[in-house]
Amino acid sequence: MAETYTVPFFINGEEVRTSKTFDVTSPATQKVVHKCSSATDTEVQAAVNAAASAFKTWRKSHPNQRRDLFHKAAEILEKRKEELGQYVMDETGAPRQWADFNIQTAKDLLMDVAGRCNTLEGSFPVVNDPESGALVLQEPFGVILAVAPWNAPYILGIRSILYPIAAGNTAIFKATELCPRTMWGLCSVFHEAGLPKGVLNMLVHEPANAPAITSSLISNPQVKKVNFTGSTAVGRVIGRLAGENLKPVLLELGGKASAIVWEDAELDNAATQCALGAFLNSGQICMSTERILVHKSVRAEFEKKLVSAVENIFGPPTPAPVLINSVAVDKNKKLLADALSKGAKLLYGNPDAQEETTTRMRPVIVRGITTDMDIYKTESFGPTVAVYEIETEEEALRIANDTEYGLTSAVFTEDLRRGLRMAKEIETGAVHINSMTVHDEATLPHGGAKESGYGRFNTTKGLAEWVRSKTVTFKY
Repeated sequence: MAETYTVPFFINGEEVRTSKTFDVTSPATQKVVHKCSSATDTEVQAAVNAAASAFKTWRKSHPNQRRDLFHKAAEILEKRKEELGQYVMDETGAPRQWADFNIQTAKDLLMDVAGRCNTLEGSFPVVNDPESGALVLQEPFGVILAVAPWNAPYILGIRSILYPIAAGNTAIFKATELCPRTMWGLCSVFHEAGLPKGVLNMLVHEPANAPAITSSLISNPQVKKVNFTGSTAVGRVIGRLAGENLKPVLLELGGKASAIVWEDAELDNAATQCALGAFLNSGQICMSTERILVHKSVRAEFEKKLVSAVENIFGPPTPAPVLINSVAVDKNKKLLADALSKGAKLLYGNPDAQEETTTRMRPVIVRGITTDMDIYKTESFGPTVAVYEIETEEEALRIANDTEYGLTSAVFTEDLRRGLRMAKEIETGAVHINSMTVHDEATLPHGGAKESGYGRFNTTKGLAEWVRSKTVTFKY
C-alpha cells in the first residue's frame, strides 16, 4: 500500500514536515485524500525568524526584480494549471470550472501587481523654513501575517501575500487546514519562480491549535501587520488580538448581499445574474446573493424566470453542489426549517432532500421572510436565497441596509440615474448595476463596510495598505 502523502510547510525556502499530522478529507467523497503537517510553537518561531531575516534584504530589492519574479510566477501558474486545479477539487469539492476561475484570477492579480511594483512613491513637500527641506518616504512594514480561507483559495490566498511582498514586506502565510495542499501549491509557484528564501513562509495547524498559534503569531514583536479574510466571528477575534498588540490589520469578512430588481429591469438578465450570484460555488462566497428584493409589479414574473435560470444552470443532470462539510449543509437546512415553520414559502428546491453525501445540497429559494426568522439576519454561506417584495426605494434601502454586513450588493434597472442613486445609499463596499453581487477583479479595490471589515485589497490601494510613511527633514 502506497504511503499517504503529507503536505509540508515552507520555512526559509525549504519544505518542512512534522511528525504530528492531521487528515485532510475531501467533502465530495468524504474520504481522506492526504495528511498535513501540523505546526507547533517551534515552527512558528522558525517562520518568524526566517521572515525577519529575509526582510533585511528583500526590502531593498528593486521593484523591477519583483516585477520580473511575478511575471515568471504567472507563467508557472499557467503551466501547472491542471495540477493546481486538481488540488482545489480534491480538497474543497469544487468543480473544475471554479478551480480554473481561481487560477486565472490569481494569474490576473500577478500580472496586475507586476505592473504596479514601480508605482509606490514618496513626496518632496515644501516646508515652512526656506532653508530646510523634507522627504516623505513610503516604507514596508516588515514581517506580515496573512490568513486566507478555503472557498476561493488561489484568489484569496494570493492576494493576502502578493500585495505585501510586492511592497517589500516578507510574509508568514497561515494556510487553512481545509485545503493545505492547494495553499502549498500556491507558495510553491513563488518559490519555483525564484522568490528568495524566507520572503514567503507557510504554516498550517490542526483546528484545535488555532487559538494558540494565531495568538502567538499576532503577539510576536517581529510581526508588524495582519490581514485576514474569513468569517466576521473569527475576524472579531483577529481584530481584538491585533488591537491588544497595537498591530494594524486588514479585514475582509462576511456578507449578506442584496440584489434589488426594479420594475424596469431586464428580467432575464436579472434572473440569470441572481441565480449565479446566489449559487456559484454552492453559495460559499462572501459576496454571494442572499437577499433578492423585487418590485411588486414584476415579482411573479421574475420568480418564474429565476426558478427557470436556477433549474437550467444548477438543476439535474448537474450533480448536487458540494459544500465544505456537513455542518454547512445542516446550517442551511436549519435556517430554512426555522423560516418555513414561521410562515415562509418554498419557491424552489427541497430542503429535506437526501443527496449522495451529507455534504451536498441543491439550491433552495424561499420567499415571505420576516424579521423574526433567523435567515433574515444570518449569513447562510450556502445554496439558499430569499426573495422579498418591495415597492419603494425607501423600502428597498431599509431592507438592504438592515444587516450588520456591508460587503457588496447589486441593482438591476434600465435607469442608470436610479442605479447610481441607489448605489450612493447602499452601505456596502461595492454596488454592481445590472450584474451579480459576486464581482472581484484586479483593477477594482475590494473590501467592505460595517462588520464586513475594513481596508482594501487590489489595485494601488491594495498595495498602499502595505507601506507606511516616514518623514525625513534636513537643512540645506
